[in-house]
Amino acid sequence: MKQDEYYMGLAIEEAKKAESINEVPIGAVIVLDGEIIGAAHNLRETEQRSIAHAELLAIDEACKKVGSWRLENATLYVTLEPCPMCAGAIVLSRIKRVVYGARDPKGGCAGTLMNLLQDERFNHQVDVVTGILEEECSELLSTFFREIRKKKKQLKKRD
Repeated sequence: MKQDEYYMGLAIEEAKKAESINEVPIGAVIVLDGEIIGAAHNLRETEQRSIAHAELLAIDEACKKVGSWRLENATLYVTLEPCPMCAGAIVLSRIKRVVYGARDPKGGCAGTLMNLLQDERFNHQVDVVTGILEEECSELLSTFFREIRKKKKQLKKRD
C-alpha cells in the first residue's frame, strides 16, 4: 500500500535521527485522518530512561495533540516490531492499526515472540501490517549494530 510506504518512510527518517545521535535507529510516526499527530525516535541512551522508546514518545505526543489518551482511529508506523512495553501502550491507547517494518526475534510482541496486539483476552485488539519497507528498516539496524561491534573490536585491539 503506497500510503503505508510513505508513512514508513517518515518513520525511517525518525530512525535516522536516532542513529545520528548514537541511539538505536528506531522511529515511529502516528497518523490520524491523514495528519501526523506524533513522531519520535529512540532517546533511551540520551535521556537514560528505559521508557524513552520511539513508540511511547510518539504516543505521548499524539495524546497531547488530540487532547485524549484514546487514539482510536490512529495508525502507528514503526520501523521495528514493538516490544512488550510498547505493545501494551499501543493496546491501552486504543490505536487502531500498527504497521511495522522489521521483525524483532528477541522482543517482538506483534506476532514474532507473541502477539499482544491481537490477544482477544484484552478489551482492544489492533490491526497489524508487517514487512512494510522491511529490508530498509532491517538494514538500518544491522548496520548500526555492526558498527558498534566493529568499534568494540577496535578498542580491544588497542588494549
